[in-house]
Amino acid sequence: MPEVSNTAIALTFAISAVAAYFCGCFNGAVIVSKYILRDDVRNHGSGNAGLTNFHRVFGGPLTFVVILCDVLKAVVALTVGMWLFSRVTVYDAWAGMWPVLVKYWAGLFCLLGHMFPCMFHFKGGKGILSGGTIAIMIDWRVALVVWGGFLILTALTRYVSLGSVWAGGSFPFISWICYPNPVIVALAFACGGLVVWKHRGNIKRLLSGTESKLTFRKKGDKR
Repeated sequence: MPEVSNTAIALTFAISAVAAYFCGCFNGAVIVSKYILRDDVRNHGSGNAGLTNFHRVFGGPLTFVVILCDVLKAVVALTVGMWLFSRVTVYDAWAGMWPVLVKYWAGLFCLLGHMFPCMFHFKGGKGILSGGTIAIMIDWRVALVVWGGFLILTALTRYVSLGSVWAGGSFPFISWICYPNPVIVALAFACGGLVVWKHRGNIKRLLSGTESKLTFRKKGDKR
């Protein structure tokens, strides 16, 4: 069987990382608020360039545009990564794990782009919607644990941040159960750790009882 050089594999990893990072930089909340509404979401509310803050500040149908952007960029990032690696045939013990490894690898860099977008002064979102999309694309079992806990906790408490911390914290552990490979587990802990770290302010507010709850009321609605 033909062998693939380590240089070709390393180059493919590098290209997929760059592609995934720039996909992640396509931040829906910033693009919609700054270039369509002409009012940067990062200047309001929590200052976060994410879906929750956008919804609280602006609401309206453009919220769905933000959702679409954050979902599609994760889909594109992982799809490009898998396509790149499909060009490189690997004949070794890792062969069966390459598709999964690539998803975690591209997912990590997509999250980095979302959280630290170079074209928006490295001030982005917290990665929940994009991260949730990545979980769905990786494995339905991973998605079930991550999304199931997120939805239940958010519905019961109306704290989106509490559900988000669950999502980030549970991601590496369910990944460990599904794919007990040290490299994949390390990537999963990096992804989940980033999400939890980005919510460190929310965790402090949850502990102090000052965290804002999710509401679907419009501005000025006092009911």
